[in-house]
Amino acid sequence: MNKNTFNIIIAATVLTYLLGMFCIPLMDIDAAQYASISREMLERKSYLQLYDLGKDYLDKPPMLFWLSAVSMKIFGVYDWAYRLPSFLFSLIAIYSTYRLAYIFYKKEIALLSALVLATSQAMFLINHDVRTDTMLMGWVAFSLWQLAAWFATNKWKNFLLGFIGIAGGMMTKGPIALMVPAFALVPHFILRREWKQFFRWEYLLGIIIIAIALIPMSIGLYEQFDKHPGKIINHVPIQSGLRFYYWTQSFGRYTGENSFKEMNEFTFLLQNMLWSFLPWIIFFLIGLIMNAGRLIQDKFKLTQKEEWISTGGFIITYCILARSQAQLPHYIFVVFPLAAIVTANFLYKLLFTEEFKKLRNVLSVFHFFIFSLLWMAVILLMYWPFNTIPKYVSIVALVCFAGYLFILFRKNSKLPKLLPAACFTVIGVNIFLNTAFYPSLLKYQKGSAFATYIEKNQLDKNNIVLLDENIGHSFHFYSKHIYPIVSVNQLQKNEMVIAKKSSLPVIQGRFSTVSIITEIKTYGVTQLSLPFLNPQGRDKELDTYVLVKL
Repeated sequence: MNKNTFNIIIAATVLTYLLGMFCIPLMDIDAAQYASISREMLERKSYLQLYDLGKDYLDKPPMLFWLSAVSMKIFGVYDWAYRLPSFLFSLIAIYSTYRLAYIFYKKEIALLSALVLATSQAMFLINHDVRTDTMLMGWVAFSLWQLAAWFATNKWKNFLLGFIGIAGGMMTKGPIALMVPAFALVPHFILRREWKQFFRWEYLLGIIIIAIALIPMSIGLYEQFDKHPGKIINHVPIQSGLRFYYWTQSFGRYTGENSFKEMNEFTFLLQNMLWSFLPWIIFFLIGLIMNAGRLIQDKFKLTQKEEWISTGGFIITYCILARSQAQLPHYIFVVFPLAAIVTANFLYKLLFTEEFKKLRNVLSVFHFFIFSLLWMAVILLMYWPFNTIPKYVSIVALVCFAGYLFILFRKNSKLPKLLPAACFTVIGVNIFLNTAFYPSLLKYQKGSAFATYIEKNQLDKNNIVLLDENIGHSFHFYSKHIYPIVSVNQLQKNEMVIAKKSSLPVIQGRFSTVSIITEIKTYGVTQLSLPFLNPQGRDKELDTYVLVKL
């Protein structure tokens, strides 16, 4: 693969990220909540103590909120401004993956590593549904690159940047940013018998660098929680914010101190990789198994030209995360740069050598079939569920499917057909999702839908309240306003109220005149179902919310 081809694919991939950034409204729950917290931080100018709709916030460290607040300070309170820092960190992750791979492999494999990461389905998702994981991935990939370069060259610049990267990751999502480099580097040194690497005095300096970088965050935690013990967060009294971040939030998932218990099966993360690491998941699993088998054949010893950072780092991190009592699909994204290197190493042997010629034919046929199904699915999604998508879009999708078939049946292709077919499919499918499907779907999100109506009709935000529930952080973010949540007994005459339509009889029981200003049909957009996608049966799946004047 030449550099021009690589640059074209990466440029198309980045363009697809940007389309998602600018075309898709923020999704409730996490992305909209973090955007709302960032906006509130900017409005309150409270950069060390975090608040969520006026209440103390204790869940994620402040790095995402700091950088997003700064971005909104510069560019304005827009969803794309919230996403911008995370988008930049996704580029850092891609470049760092390339540089990390280039330390141990030839340039072609390093370029493939960056390409695999950039075009994995998770990267398209986390550039518009922005949580802490995009930024965490960038910090961790950057720190691994710098530390690997330091071990290879002993340059102080790499040492300092490596530990700054760890500190940045810890201020993004906690101790996991320190653990992943340890999980990757420790087995690498053991298998290469580099025992001296465990006894370097520079580590003490690295710990000091991390500790100094964490001071601002730690001061904020102490001032907000440790000085005022007993604050209730998620129905649990918090005695120490410092202990929560440095212990409970991460290690408490194993000790039972963390109260969240969800999706704790060992294979849960792997099951979700079947979609999040498309279109490369099969190649990754084969490469991972082959690397493990080769290590066993070599009696658990590597030469000085081999590395175990990628394979070992992924396996150990996966096993640790999979034992947690609370898992979500995006937890494993932090080691996707390592998975990309494993995948690229196998892909190069598969596609550019004759080592696995028969396997290449089998995998090609299988993936061509899968890619064809994906194109058919996207054509159907452009044509069937939403009448807000112009009909010509499905025709364009059909033309793109024809372009995919041209790639398959073209003679004298300069590249193995599997590579352009995979990239064309994943980029093309996501362009259609980002520009047509998701924007149409998000029209059913009640928070952003009501915010749009209020802005369009220039209603008095100070006179609007929510009855009994928060309809979504997207409502507060897009309104640039925090709305109070009240009970029916707290409602006052002349107020405007957003409530479920089923609550109207209760409201009408207290007020003689209740006029409906608008009603909006809504759906929990993060939990898609076939009955919802079916236009004929959709009404049965929708909830109706109303804005009324008392």
